[in-house]
Amino acid sequence: MYQFEQPIYFYAFAVIPLLLLIYFWVLLWRRKAQKHFASKVMLEKLVPNRSVFKTTLKVITILLALSLLIVAIANPRLGSKMETIEREGIDIVFALDVSKSMLAKDIQPNRLDKSKQIINQIINKLKEDRIGIIGYAGSAFPQVPLTTDYNSAKLFLNNMHTDMVSSEGTAIAEAIDMANRFYTLNDNSSRVLILLSDGEDHEGGLDIVIEEAKNQGIRVIAVGVATERGAPIPIEENGVLQYYIRDNNNEQVISKLGVETMLKLANETNGAYISGANTKEVVDTVNEFLLDLDKTSYESQQYAEFTTYYQWFALLALLLVVLDSLFLNRKTNWLRRLNLFNEEGGNGK
Repeated sequence: MYQFEQPIYFYAFAVIPLLLLIYFWVLLWRRKAQKHFASKVMLEKLVPNRSVFKTTLKVITILLALSLLIVAIANPRLGSKMETIEREGIDIVFALDVSKSMLAKDIQPNRLDKSKQIINQIINKLKEDRIGIIGYAGSAFPQVPLTTDYNSAKLFLNNMHTDMVSSEGTAIAEAIDMANRFYTLNDNSSRVLILLSDGEDHEGGLDIVIEEAKNQGIRVIAVGVATERGAPIPIEENGVLQYYIRDNNNEQVISKLGVETMLKLANETNGAYISGANTKEVVDTVNEFLLDLDKTSYESQQYAEFTTYYQWFALLALLLVVLDSLFLNRKTNWLRRLNLFNEEGGNGK
């Protein structure tokens, strides 16, 4: 299996197009300045050995060296063998509300983005626990099955948005029912469902799924990501407000925290209710809750005996830097003497 140990360093590639833009800007500025100094013909006579190609080649060489250095820092490596590892942890499923009401901004930057921040911070504190992610609005859908691959889970999480479900509404019961099916891999595991929502439930049917969750030993941590005062629901396009959602009577909809629903979920499953206004408070409370639960042993397979290859990319980068230092800004005489393009003045004349 081929992978990068630190893929976060690939963000550094964003510097390369910026450097190219700066180079082209300097090139244009230099040409304008030269036109004020002398005409193209006169400039060729004043500086006959000046090579534009060599300058461009030097820039390309440096950018290639920088690219190889970034790859080296990311540490490419190849796993040569699979092995089974015994782990101990808790099965945790995150159920994220992606209904339109999660766009309300009574909690900044909005309820949905705040929920993602909370989940990311909780995942950062985990070690060997398995996590899964469910999204729901008018219906529920699995986003990430139980896994220990936290980076992949966060990647899918950050791509979740309110247009993922076509049906409007908030089907909390369906999300819990789907979470109940996530835990079938290990009948003895400690099971936690962390549900992040504004608590509005438009579908009903909670009592039945709560009873099923209790029978499976699932404890629900309900995180209320909204305020009791509420806020209107904005619809934006490219960050620009288009309108606020209105009801059938053309009244502006004010979405409020359904705290009764959230408390019901937490109390009846021996879980916990937490206000989502403060990310650190939520993360600390969840960590304390998880510490009191028993860890369950399970087996997982992963690649071992990784061989790193960063040194080859670093060596190539170094060679390109050395090669760049050998490129001079003047024309190469032996190439001019070849006169490949049959130009006048060839053969050194």
